[in-house]
Amino acid sequence: MNITWEDFEKIDIRCGIIVDVRDFPKARKPAYRLIIDFGYLGKKRSSAQITEHYRKEDLLNKQVIAVVNFPPKQIADFSSECLILGVYDENKNVILLQPERPVSNGMKIG
Repeated sequence: MNITWEDFEKIDIRCGIIVDVRDFPKARKPAYRLIIDFGYLGKKRSSAQITEHYRKEDLLNKQVIAVVNFPPKQIADFSSECLILGVYDENKNVILLQPERPVSNGMKIG
């Protein structure tokens, strides 16, 4: 299905840095609860099913790319405010997308 340029412009994709990582035992599938700092946009929470390729200590201070203008999604007792983007590997596990070099938190992807 094709989308228009106007459809794409509605998606707000930004860079941020993970500042807090916690286990999320109440999630149906293995996941972490993350807090991501998007600079002047503030901090947002996200639930991410990325436990296969990433340990908590490896995620802290990692820069990621996320969609920041979805409405919050309730996952168990946690409100996820953004969607971290990644690529599925051959086993359907997520590999995170990252900028090729460091950029300021909150920078827009376009």
